[in-house]
Amino acid sequence: MTKNLHFLISIFQSNHLFHSQIMFQLQLLLSILTLSFAAQSYSSTSQFSILQSNHHPKSNLLSISVTEFGAAGDGVKYDTIPIQKAIDACSTIVSKHRCPCHVIFPPGKYLTATVFVKSGVVLDIHQKATILGGSKLEDYPKEQSRWYVVLAEDAVDVGIIGGGEINGQGLKFVERFDDKKNVMVSWNHTGACLGDECRPRLVGFISCRNIKVSDVRLIEPAYWCLHVVRSDKTSICDVTIYGNFNSPNNDGIDIEDSNNTVITRCNINTGDDAICPKSSNGPVYNLTATDSWIQTKSSAIKLGSASFYTFKNFLFDNITIVESHRGLALQIRDGGNVSDMIFSNINISTRYYHPSWWGRAEPIYVTTCPRDASSKAGSISNLLFVNITATSENGIFLSGSGGGVLSNLKFLNMNLTYKRWTKFPDGLVDYRPGCQELVKHQPAGFMMEHIDGLVVEDVVMKWSSDESMRWNNPLDFRPSTVNNISLLNFYSRSYQEQ
Repeated sequence: MTKNLHFLISIFQSNHLFHSQIMFQLQLLLSILTLSFAAQSYSSTSQFSILQSNHHPKSNLLSISVTEFGAAGDGVKYDTIPIQKAIDACSTIVSKHRCPCHVIFPPGKYLTATVFVKSGVVLDIHQKATILGGSKLEDYPKEQSRWYVVLAEDAVDVGIIGGGEINGQGLKFVERFDDKKNVMVSWNHTGACLGDECRPRLVGFISCRNIKVSDVRLIEPAYWCLHVVRSDKTSICDVTIYGNFNSPNNDGIDIEDSNNTVITRCNINTGDDAICPKSSNGPVYNLTATDSWIQTKSSAIKLGSASFYTFKNFLFDNITIVESHRGLALQIRDGGNVSDMIFSNINISTRYYHPSWWGRAEPIYVTTCPRDASSKAGSISNLLFVNITATSENGIFLSGSGGGVLSNLKFLNMNLTYKRWTKFPDGLVDYRPGCQELVKHQPAGFMMEHIDGLVVEDVVMKWSSDESMRWNNPLDFRPSTVNNISLLNFYSRSYQEQ
């Protein structure tokens, strides 16, 4: 991956569209990645760090097994009390000896209500062990904001490792199975939350620092899967996430109001958004996601739609996106500003799914508009898309608005293929949530509005000559809203499928 970053640096050195600050940011990202991946951990400013290699012999680590406190591991009896006692005992060791402590889960199935992880404690789940989340309302705290199977709050040097599984038993929360979109259980009768998104998440880190989630399977969440909130210095690597493909709101990784996050070598297969940064109560800075595989019925990578504050300094590199409803998406609806982002070496395929899911098979979707009359449009600037290959049923959608223009966008070295292979209807532009909602509009290779500064260079666009396509418009925009466009080595042609 560092070779790719050196290549990107050379691109910035050879063009002047982006200011010198982003050049510095890219160099900084390269330095951070080189250091962090060489050690496979972040350095810690605390007196100790939990981010040690899993290859160290167990004798070098202080550890406590949940079975020492009576955990049955039979998947039937609740093991909440033994698990929490083991965590508390480990926490005491951390306080006394100033060293990390692992809570060991031997092979078995451990049914539990919410358990609370404390500073310096690592959950070490054997590859043949599973933590099962409870499916009853009484399994979770009174406050909806704390509805997680595993939760760390205000903790430092915490983690989950070991090769095992945390399973939210999400299928128990399906009220009615539907191939279009499942109807889910909602605990909104409690008054704790409204609407149909009233279910427990799987794993949460709230106001934490120095987090490591590595070599673990996060399976069938009832709602969001891995949620990092108001936290700093998070490493998520070698994680497998699976959620039912027809269940809504089972996001893969939500990075909310958190900074300095690295996601790498992850496999995410889920119904809703896969990697989803949100700025609800604070900015999101310095997010890197690399070397990962994604399939989703929503957006593979999505900024927003909660977007009240700044998103800045993001890098997405060497990612494969398979048959998703939307590839790379910026869905800015609440006035936050986005700047200085790189999307590089990404292979995308996007297709139509039922229109109840947001998305219209766009490989790239960059939008900013007010969510409603009380909102304002944020700005989006300084985005680079380079070395992108896409096969899609719809084109790229770039849409600013009157109060939020897109500026300084650059598309380099891209190969775009458009063809149809599903039976879902086309001819709609999707602004959801809010804004204009769904609008009738003929597809095109690039659909653009409210842009100031666009470079398209070394881009090949081709579309199937099959009659089912019914369109062959490479560029669609009104000159009154799109200014300062540069096209260099842009090729557009039809092709005959074999």
